[in-house]
Amino acid sequence: MHKKLSEAESYPPSEDTFFLADYIKNEKGESALDIGTGSGYLAALLEKSFSLVVGTDLSFNVLKKQKYFTTNTVCCNGADALNQQFDLVICNMPYLKTDEILDISTDGGRDGLEVPMKIIGSAKSRIKSGGKFIYVTSSLSNFKKLIACTKLDGFNVSILAKKKLFFEELILVKAVRLLS
Repeated sequence: MHKKLSEAESYPPSEDTFFLADYIKNEKGESALDIGTGSGYLAALLEKSFSLVVGTDLSFNVLKKQKYFTTNTVCCNGADALNQQFDLVICNMPYLKTDEILDISTDGGRDGLEVPMKIIGSAKSRIKSGGKFIYVTSSLSNFKKLIACTKLDGFNVSILAKKKLFFEELILVKAVRLLS
């Protein structure tokens, strides 16, 4: 059943959330952006080591009901409404292959790439030169194509880690914006 955006619920912290959290907990800098902040779990973690943390989400309802409340939230698509550049941008990508986007927190569209590509397109200009974009994707998506497209957008890309689950492998990607 198709849910209206106003009925969207927050994606609860799960394996992929904690996988990303393990790698960002030691990151430090002036500013960080959590795209698709959902419950606010990752943004709240970043607030411990960044002066400014912004969390964006497509659903205002999700932001209103955040379990891990963060101060700076913006209801927008990706980073489209933002002008600032960040030292670190993170995203727990919606990567499941789907013909329709029924759940904005998990459905990635065709090949699991449609939504992640839009997120990368939105985020790339919000990352400072030398800044990092760390995101989670999955073996259930066309992750190799996603990584290749990220490289084409002016990033030095590497796989930070992989985590095998019983039905998929989570892939943590780090993309560093090349110095301009």
